[in-house]
Amino acid sequence: MVVTVSVNYLAVLVATVVQMIVGGLWYSPLLFGKMWIKLSGLSQKQLEECKKKGMGKSYALMFLGALVMNYVLAHFVAYTGATTFTLGMQTGFWIWLGFLATTTMGMVLWDNKPWSLYVLNNGYHLIVLLLTGGLLAVWL
Repeated sequence: MVVTVSVNYLAVLVATVVQMIVGGLWYSPLLFGKMWIKLSGLSQKQLEECKKKGMGKSYALMFLGALVMNYVLAHFVAYTGATTFTLGMQTGFWIWLGFLATTTMGMVLWDNKPWSLYVLNNGYHLIVLLLTGGLLAVWL
């Protein structure tokens, strides 16, 4: 059986912008940026090299990744029949728990990163999926 989903592309674009804004704040010095740098084990030299290379390409690729994620999330929201902000948040939560929280454990288990970095990064993903899931549910 093939299920056809009508996607509101404007809603996907707005959800992507919301995700980029939340990410910008989450990883800024205002919130958790300094902690993220420390927990990631990045040196000041590495950060300066990133800045010298230019961040435009990195932000463009991150935007593209967020756009794809929100397009797929819109499908999950439609598949679950979520039509309220709360139901959209529930969809986002289950996607976070089943796909992100589980697969990103590898950075702790295999990459020798601290659990606190796992919590910090997954906190961001959880907040984003709750917000964008809710937004997409009321706007699709």
